[in-house]
Amino acid sequence: MPATRALNRKHPGAGPDEVAQPDPRRWLILGVIALAQLMVVLDATIVTIALPSAQQSLHFSDVDRQWVVTAYALAFGSLLLLGGKLADLFGRKATFLAGLIGFAAASAAGGAATSFGMLVAARACQGAFGALLAPSALSLLSTTFSDARDRGKAFGVFGAIAGAGGAVGLLLGGLLTEYLSWRWCLYVNLLFAAVAAAGAVALLRRGPSSRRARLDLPGAVLVSAGMFCIVYGFSNAATHSWHTPSTWGFLAAGVAMLAVFGWWQTRARQPLLPPRVVFDRNRGGAYLSVLIAGSGMFGIFLFLTYYLQGTLGFSPVVTGVAFLPMIALVVVFANVSNVVAMPRFGPRPPVVLGMLLAAGAMAWLTRIGVHSSYASAVLPPLLVAGAGLGLVVAPAINTGTFGVAPSDAGVASASVNTGQQLGGSIGVALLNTVAASATAQYLAAGHGPRTPAGGRPGPELAGLALVPELAGLALVHGYDTAFWWSAGIFASGAIVAGLLLRRGPLSRA
Repeated sequence: MPATRALNRKHPGAGPDEVAQPDPRRWLILGVIALAQLMVVLDATIVTIALPSAQQSLHFSDVDRQWVVTAYALAFGSLLLLGGKLADLFGRKATFLAGLIGFAAASAAGGAATSFGMLVAARACQGAFGALLAPSALSLLSTTFSDARDRGKAFGVFGAIAGAGGAVGLLLGGLLTEYLSWRWCLYVNLLFAAVAAAGAVALLRRGPSSRRARLDLPGAVLVSAGMFCIVYGFSNAATHSWHTPSTWGFLAAGVAMLAVFGWWQTRARQPLLPPRVVFDRNRGGAYLSVLIAGSGMFGIFLFLTYYLQGTLGFSPVVTGVAFLPMIALVVVFANVSNVVAMPRFGPRPPVVLGMLLAAGAMAWLTRIGVHSSYASAVLPPLLVAGAGLGLVVAPAINTGTFGVAPSDAGVASASVNTGQQLGGSIGVALLNTVAASATAQYLAAGHGPRTPAGGRPGPELAGLALVPELAGLALVHGYDTAFWWSAGIFASGAIVAGLLLRRGPLSRA
């Protein structure tokens, strides 16, 4: 009793989770969770580097190529909330292991694919099992680390992986594709999953499950279908047009279903996403911050990859190495923000400052040119962007899972992942369309030999072989425009975070 009272004095308002002694194996558990999360995050980009080789091997068209990426995003984004709820219902260790095993099996099938259809199906299965794995991993982290200091360090590591995992995927994908085969970009997940599964079996305890609770089937159908339509609509806009029925029709249907889902959650007896989770001001601000950061982040990964390889002539491996300084800054500032800033100032100052730094980095990147050097034009803003992303992502993820009841940890974790996934889909579609339109308008204004039909780049622009110098200028103009839009996205994120996130350190009260 005296020890319990002492712990309660140290942590005012602490509940049963807080008075319990920390798990002595918690740092080993963090390693297992971090490895699983890295596998899920880098798989969104690692295959991108391998696509040209896979296309040559399996003989599919440029039009079909985007489905290798889109299939993963569709399944992952649309099933995240359902995966989070299943973790709460059946126990996080069980769903964590099921997600690992399923993800590994789907990766093996994709690596052994003999046809385009088999590869796309395997990628969709990866996304589905990733939607089960990612919320389980984050909710395990949230329930394992309840002490404020340990939680800050753990979420610093997790946030660094979430922020830098995409760039790690580019580097690893380049190495595997260049020195082994594109298939190893999928086979490598077997190694990650085997190590993580062995660690999970040895270290994780069988957590409580909510056997009495029931799955909100209407809510699950509504949110999964709505998220599918939203992600598909944005993905379709990236490859076609905002004006086609397959874009605005799916977007409208997705918004309508999500609106109905929100109404239903206020009336369901056991809602899939309890309103108490998202109506908290700090958590709501954190989810929006993750979504906005995910949207703007693709301005870094997507267009810098195009620029470094297509304009500066970097190889896939060298392109991945070029992102390493940014990764280092993400790791450093993710830990600084969670360990130093969060306990003193709370989430608002680091998230707002991080958004402003990222916006400034994007504006700085608009100075790139056809003949710019990496050291002077790319590296400095890349370092600033890494610092900004580290300040944003780690505190936002920490805040988004803070203070929820153990029975809601899965859906709170899924909400964080949903924000990041939906933000990435929006970013790809929006910025791709903006860049393509700006490139087309540059040529249409008299700089190029032919005006693209419909305001979008035609086949002659895709090849860009007629006038190489003009082609390079047009592409860089498109990238610059996309970077300005990314700067605006991050600036809006600073406003949203400043308005929604509360002052002061996080408090369970």
